[in-house]
Amino acid sequence: MQLYSLSISARATLNMHSLNNEGGEGNQIQTRMVNIIDQNGQLQNVNAISGNMFKHIQAEHFFRLAKDNRDLPLCAGCREFNANRINADKDFLARVANFNDADTLTALLQHCALDDVAGILITEGKRSLPRKSVVEFGWVVGVPGVVETDSYFHVKYASERGSSKRNEDREATESSGSNLGQAIFHRPASSGIYAAVCHLELARIGFNDITQEYAIDKDQRTSRTQALLQSVLYTFMEPKGAMRASQAPHIVDVSGVVSISTSPVPAPTISPLKDDYRDQIDGIGRSLEKIAPGAVQLARFDTLAELTDIVGDLLQNSTPYTLSYQ
Repeated sequence: MQLYSLSISARATLNMHSLNNEGGEGNQIQTRMVNIIDQNGQLQNVNAISGNMFKHIQAEHFFRLAKDNRDLPLCAGCREFNANRINADKDFLARVANFNDADTLTALLQHCALDDVAGILITEGKRSLPRKSVVEFGWVVGVPGVVETDSYFHVKYASERGSSKRNEDREATESSGSNLGQAIFHRPASSGIYAAVCHLELARIGFNDITQEYAIDKDQRTSRTQALLQSVLYTFMEPKGAMRASQAPHIVDVSGVVSISTSPVPAPTISPLKDDYRDQIDGIGRSLEKIAPGAVQLARFDTLAELTDIVGDLLQNSTPYTLSYQ
C-alpha cells in the first residue's frame, strides 16, 4: 500500500499531568487555558496542551530514532538537538552560501532528515528560506465537562541559609505566624479526556516544493516515513513536557481513528471534541468511496495497543506515495 497522507483523530485520557503551562504569577504556576466552541455551540474555557508542545515531543522522538539509525542523516545542529537546527550548521551554511533557493532546499533535504520532516526556516545571512513541515498537530484540547485542573500546595524548606538567618526567620515566624524560611508554591495538575488531531503529509517527505522533484531516493524516503510514523506513535505513548519529574501523566486510555490516504484524496479527520466523531469519519469514508474508490482506508482503535498494531502493520506493508508533476 502506498501512503499519501495519514490523519489521527483521538481521545486520550490523561490524569494528574502538567504538560504545558503559561508561566508563573507570584508563587502560583498558571496552567494553559483556551476558549473553544463545544459540540452544542456553547463557549467553553478548558485546559489544553499546545500543538507546539506535541510537535516538540514528536521531534525529540524522531531525533532519538535518527541517532540510532545510520540511514537517517542529521545536520550538525540536529545532532545536538539544537533548537536552531540547520541554522547552527556552519559548514552546511558555508557550502550553500552561493546556491539559489531551489538548490539550497535540495541540499537541505539531502543533508538532514529532521529538518525535512519537521520543517525549518533558514534565516542565516540574507536568506529567508522556509521548509514547510510534513507533520501537523492541533491543540490537544480538554473535552468540556470531563476535564478539570486543580492547584496543589507545595513547600520547600530553605536549609542552606546560615544559622543567624535561620534564627532571625524563626523569631519572625513565631511572632507573626508566617512561613518565613520556607518556599511556598502552588502547582497545577490536570485530569480529563483530551481531543487530539494530527496530520502527516507523507508524500512530501524528501520533496522539493520549488523544483517539484524528490531530492532523495525511495529507500531514504521509506526510512524517513517509517521513523516519522514511529515518532508519532511514541508521542502518544510518552508525551514529554513540563514537570514530568514529579507529575508524569497517567495515560489511562487512547482511542480514535487512523485515516489513511493512498492518493491525493485527503485523509479525513473530525475533531474528537464531538462525541460522534468516529461515526462522522466513517460516514466521510463511505462517501469518499463513491468518489474515489479505494483511496481512503479507516482503522478504529480503542486502546494504545491497537494503535500500536495499526502503525506496526503500516511499517511492514506500506511504501511512500510518489508525487509526479512532470
